[in-house]
Amino acid sequence: MFEQGLFITAELQVKPDIDLDTAIAAIHSFCEGMNSEKGCSMALPLQDRENPRRFIFWERYEDKAAFEHHFQAEHTQKFIQSGLTELVQAFETQLLTEQK
Repeated sequence: MFEQGLFITAELQVKPDIDLDTAIAAIHSFCEGMNSEKGCSMALPLQDRENPRRFIFWERYEDKAAFEHHFQAEHTQKFIQSGLTELVQAFETQLLTEQK
């Protein structure tokens, strides 16, 4: 099980004029880069079964600083600048703690 940290859930949509196979290859490469980042222990892309152009990313970072560093990484900047997807929404969450 995971320890406490910063969990990100992000919904991305592949733009209509982008070839889906090209976008999927870029998403795989992007997640490989994220999984190699210091402070990132999980970057998992999930593809919607009914809308294959919709992706949900599950990410876990040690802390807010690691998440902020993620946006400075070369692979993140390359993915953003590619313009293949648009961010629909994102959530910062944490593990549910036990009630006292």
